[in-house]
Amino acid sequence: MQTVTLPVRVNKSHLITIGERLYAESVELIRELVNNAYDADATEVQVTVSDEKITVRDNGVGMDLEGLREYFTIGTVDKRLHPRSPRFGRLRIGQFGIGKFATLSACERFTVFTQHGEFAAEVVFDKAEWEYAGDRWDLPMRFLKPDPAEDDGTTVTLFKLRRQFDLSEIERQLLEGVPLRTPDFAVFLNGRRLTPLQLPGHRLPILEVTPYGSIHGELVIVPAHLASTIEMGVEVKVRQATVSRELFGMEAWGREAARIKGEVHADFLLVTADRSGFVRDSGEYRAFSEAMVRIAAEVRRALGHLSDRTERAKARQAVREAFRLVQRALARNPDLSPFGPVPLADQPGTVGGGGVVPEQRHSAASPPELGGHRAGNASLSTGGEPAAPSPPAVRRRRPRVRRMTPNAVVQRARLGEAGVMCCLDHFGSDGPEAFHEGTAIYINRDHPLYLRNSRRRDTQTLHLARLLTQEISLMKEPRSPRQAFERQSKLLRDAFVEDRP
Repeated sequence: MQTVTLPVRVNKSHLITIGERLYAESVELIRELVNNAYDADATEVQVTVSDEKITVRDNGVGMDLEGLREYFTIGTVDKRLHPRSPRFGRLRIGQFGIGKFATLSACERFTVFTQHGEFAAEVVFDKAEWEYAGDRWDLPMRFLKPDPAEDDGTTVTLFKLRRQFDLSEIERQLLEGVPLRTPDFAVFLNGRRLTPLQLPGHRLPILEVTPYGSIHGELVIVPAHLASTIEMGVEVKVRQATVSRELFGMEAWGREAARIKGEVHADFLLVTADRSGFVRDSGEYRAFSEAMVRIAAEVRRALGHLSDRTERAKARQAVREAFRLVQRALARNPDLSPFGPVPLADQPGTVGGGGVVPEQRHSAASPPELGGHRAGNASLSTGGEPAAPSPPAVRRRRPRVRRMTPNAVVQRARLGEAGVMCCLDHFGSDGPEAFHEGTAIYINRDHPLYLRNSRRRDTQTLHLARLLTQEISLMKEPRSPRQAFERQSKLLRDAFVEDRP
């Protein structure tokens, strides 16, 4: 039996088609050229874009003759055999050796100039001439005299552009897809240095280990006013370059998902040839995805705590303002005060007689003391003097001051001769809107009316002032709700009447 051999041939037009379709957007080729410079140990890359041409110039190690041959070898394995750069030991980004053909998606002709020590040369890739040469695969190369005044490096220039490029889009691609945070690596676009964005917010460092390698990075919960649905998701980087943005189930969070930004690095992931996606049916990606879902759950908890902390800060400011308004109303209506005369806090000689008491730290197991007011004890100290012993009181089923949750908002005020505490805590959506025990006023943060009025600062202050005057009026007239309601109406009205000159 006779055996013959058949040559494997690749049609040039097919190779050009692959190059033209290699990237979803031709602007991505600039990112690839800059990443090639990074792999070549460049410390500076100058990208210049005009209507006529695009130039990417670097000061890397450059190439000798053998390096040029390797550069134009399709599917080279050099970077896979030598994953670290020679000078800085950088983990190289390129893997497939076909990125340079992506330039054909944007231009009809490109040149590669390189200098390495005593070697300098220029290679011209003209699409039309190369196709016209038929079976010849050679490219014209000119040997040049090295310029001792110039550093080693490579310059790629694209001529006869097939489209116009948006500088803002190029900048976005470079910010996302180029390792700008690496020390000793700077990229300039039309003379302006590109710097990675620094997002404000709550930072969460990430470190997770999988059977294939580690996942590390940092996620940021940005303030609500900076949340944006544009470019949502976490940047997933492989070898310092962003491959895609992923949400990892956060799309179910609603608008809160727009607050999650940041990046994670997973160098073990398998990427597609154009570096625009992952090989998702691989074990590497499945392990990565499972780990990121766990991380997203932790981020969700952190977001909840952070949102609650922000809400507590807003509530604390609102209740302080409400206390100030109530104090003014009681000062105008001393007969309605269950605490005795209440002078205005800004009047001379009223120090200690009225005003908000600075907040002190407290724990859930040990509620704050209000002057001499302790749990189960109704005595109040005045003017800093020890309170006289009070006669034994009838034992109540409930303590005077309740045990509070760690997320309670507590504010104290001195109204006349009494210390009053306002505690905003969670009592359930079906719980009472507000109630008091002794001089402690509790307001339910889960009540539908509280939730609706807390969306805006002014309505929240009005709502809290209404509840404070309601409970204070009930302290004055506990047996006559109707009379207490009339007293509350007058207090609430006077609370919002500005002082007359």
